[in-house]
Amino acid sequence: MNYFTVSEQASDSFIEKKSEFIGYIAPVRTNDEAVEFINKIKSMHRKAKHNVYAYILRQDNISRYSDDGEPQGTAGVPVLDVLQKRGLTDVCIVVTRYFGGILLGGGGLVRAYSHTASLACDSAHIMDMRLCHRLKITTDYNMYGKISYILPNFDIINVNSDFADTVTLEILVMSEKFSALQKEITEITNGTAEIMDCDELYEDFSNIIKK
Repeated sequence: MNYFTVSEQASDSFIEKKSEFIGYIAPVRTNDEAVEFINKIKSMHRKAKHNVYAYILRQDNISRYSDDGEPQGTAGVPVLDVLQKRGLTDVCIVVTRYFGGILLGGGGLVRAYSHTASLACDSAHIMDMRLCHRLKITTDYNMYGKISYILPNFDIINVNSDFADTVTLEILVMSEKFSALQKEITEITNGTAEIMDCDELYEDFSNIIKK
């Protein structure tokens, strides 16, 4: 099962009727990390009228939000809704608002907070995290050409290549393609290639899998 998250903190902002909205997004894995990020943004903007937040965690399937003084349902929920619609998890967004003196109304607030959250998401690198196997493939030079020819068909990530007496390739392959790759390498090398399954982990395949 894959999931989407962000690689690092990012931000963007816009102004609506003299109110400045600044959206911050960051990767978080635990409740403590989310709270720490929220408090960091709040400390940066102590004079701001509101610091609204929302976050979603894979761990224990947690989702939380706060309107931080805005009318109920006009701030935190729209931010959370953006995260949910984009399928993002292990992510926290904080939207800071400096009030410009003009009331936006309920609908205006919802649109402003949704837009700011979307801007924050757009400013970040979205990672497509896939469950994968880390493989170490050892082969002779005669079979290396055959293996390297078929690897792109399996959307692999190259981790390391070592050309010594034999060729050792370290790659990541998505779990659903692991068995097929293992079978094909075995067939084209007549079983001479050694395939070691080193680990199963999540890795970013966003540069490999194009939407």
